[in-house]
Amino acid sequence: MALFSISDLHLSTASNKPMDVFGARWKSHAKKLEDAWRCVVKDTDTVIVPGDVSWAMKLDEALSDFRFIDSLPGKKLLGKGNHDYWWQTVTKMRAFLAENGITTIDFLFNNAYVTDGHIVCGTRGWFIEERLQNGREADYAQICARETGRLKMSLDAASELRRLPGNERLPIIVYLHFPPVFSEFVCDEFISLMREYGVTDCFYGHIHGVYGVPSVFEYGGVKLHIISADYLNFTPQITKIC
Repeated sequence: MALFSISDLHLSTASNKPMDVFGARWKSHAKKLEDAWRCVVKDTDTVIVPGDVSWAMKLDEALSDFRFIDSLPGKKLLGKGNHDYWWQTVTKMRAFLAENGITTIDFLFNNAYVTDGHIVCGTRGWFIEERLQNGREADYAQICARETGRLKMSLDAASELRRLPGNERLPIIVYLHFPPVFSEFVCDEFISLMREYGVTDCFYGHIHGVYGVPSVFEYGGVKLHIISADYLNFTPQITKIC
């Protein structure tokens, strides 16, 4: 059993939304993703996908993309990204998957899981700085506080799992959609909270078309790993705690 990570699948199997407008690397990306996934992931593995899973606007419109993901090897834990407009409550999403016979997908949201020798938790996060909201009418401080609270809820759930017999030595890993640190910008709330809970590794997506940045860097004692699909050339990456 192994743990893999890849973010930002940006699937649109039921509609025509080509991604190569964002660069040649995205041409036929769903086929690249499927081929690479089948090469590296086994049915006994788990794959974490922290956000921007589907371009669908409503839950039922995402069914084709869920079926595509379900057809791939392994168990999948999906997080929320800024483009996942189909996202509902976890209860509604689980019921929808069950109604449609989808069995290998669950959701990483305000919770935590023990999987493949790790405890995983996380939330969406938010833009690192207010001016990066790209003109969105949003209360930056309010959203950042809300997402910090959700991360704390997930970390509390992870800490509870760590207290169970046999889990005491398992590392807690955080998955975010937005990076908590990028270039000169820092979301101190997220870094401080991860340090408080002893998290040493955080995986993030959202960033596209920037292939020269290091795959891992450290800030404030937390190692940050980029796992955007195009950065990984659409190949799920085996999760390694540095």
